[in-house]
Amino acid sequence: MRAELDDLDALAPLFDAYRRFYGQPSDLTGARVFLGDRFKRGESVIFLAVVDGAIVGFTQLYPSFSSVSMKRLWVLNDLFVTPDARKSGAGRALLERAERWAAETGAKGLTLSTQVTNRDAQRLYEACGWTKDDEFLHYHRFF
Repeated sequence: MRAELDDLDALAPLFDAYRRFYGQPSDLTGARVFLGDRFKRGESVIFLAVVDGAIVGFTQLYPSFSSVSMKRLWVLNDLFVTPDARKSGAGRALLERAERWAAETGAKGLTLSTQVTNRDAQRLYEACGWTKDDEFLHYHRFF
């Protein structure tokens, strides 16, 4: 299901856990403010995995564009499933929902990146038909 502003209180702890997974310190207040801003400004689309009425995972998509194809492109920036819900199909369901969203919006597709050491995520992506980019190198410059 697509998340709405009303889901913020339930979503923020998962977002905080996602950030902790990537080595960031817990900041539940910051997570709530960050997600609230995304909702209020319409800057991302978030889908939830719900099991027995509890949110067990989410994916957050950010809009981008492909100049070459002149089409929308979605960046699947975040995907997180609680440890107890992993291997339940929740991650796969979130990926499938993101793919449907891309198709519904006429997008060229989706793109994502993950840590080189995150083998579990890589296995899921590849099992769902995602392929590693062997055409382009990606560079970053952070401040």
